[in-house]
Amino acid sequence: MKKFLFVFPAICMIANTLNAQNYRVVKVEKTRILVDSKLDGNTNNSTASFLVPFKHSVDSVMSPLLGRIECDADINRPESKMTNLMADIMLWAGTLYGEKVDVGVYNIGGIRSTMAAGDVTYGDVMAVSPFENHICFLSMTGEVLTELFSQMAFTGGECVSKGVKLVFTKDGKLKSASLNGKTIDPKAKYRIATIDFLAQGNDKMLAFKKKIDYVGFDDPEHNAREVLAKYFSYMKEHGIKVEPKVEGRVVVE
Repeated sequence: MKKFLFVFPAICMIANTLNAQNYRVVKVEKTRILVDSKLDGNTNNSTASFLVPFKHSVDSVMSPLLGRIECDADINRPESKMTNLMADIMLWAGTLYGEKVDVGVYNIGGIRSTMAAGDVTYGDVMAVSPFENHICFLSMTGEVLTELFSQMAFTGGECVSKGVKLVFTKDGKLKSASLNGKTIDPKAKYRIATIDFLAQGNDKMLAFKKKIDYVGFDDPEHNAREVLAKYFSYMKEHGIKVEPKVEGRVVVE
């Protein structure tokens, strides 16, 4: 399994230290450093020995194979393969709960890892969704849904499922919104699949506070990562390839 090392916190610590010494930070950048065989080639024997007693227990949880993904899936705004995949999984999950879902929504900040082409283990799913967020279902009027899309325009884009077409302006305004080729009807009711964290109006998606017909769950089996695990297992069982694409769901003009 490929992993990524986040160096942004370390940069922030250095920046704070420089500020304390009356230096001025002129630029801060972040990046992911791929931790693969090149970096793992020089094993620290003492550390490896220390980890031996724990390895079996961890592997028993993390190693089970769930399925495959056919391509690398990155995370970018306004749209990317990984953001599309997460929203589509929310949409797909409606079939598990007997819900007829119109739109799947996920937040980019809640996706904590990219995915590399190849086998997908439970550990990969855990890396993507490590939080205790549960899937939920709710309804919105078209007017409120348009408000939600406007809030996404302000942040530069979030995860929306197939069929959604959003056009943002470069200054963070919503220019147009449609679903399955039809303009959002302000008076119609739309069913949304998302996570409870967002349903509370978090991550600048305040429109969720105007939700109606809410259905939520508390048990661990309804955790978002369990839904991801079921998705990959289902796709493998039915011989369906998981190959997310950038489709122009979210465009900035």
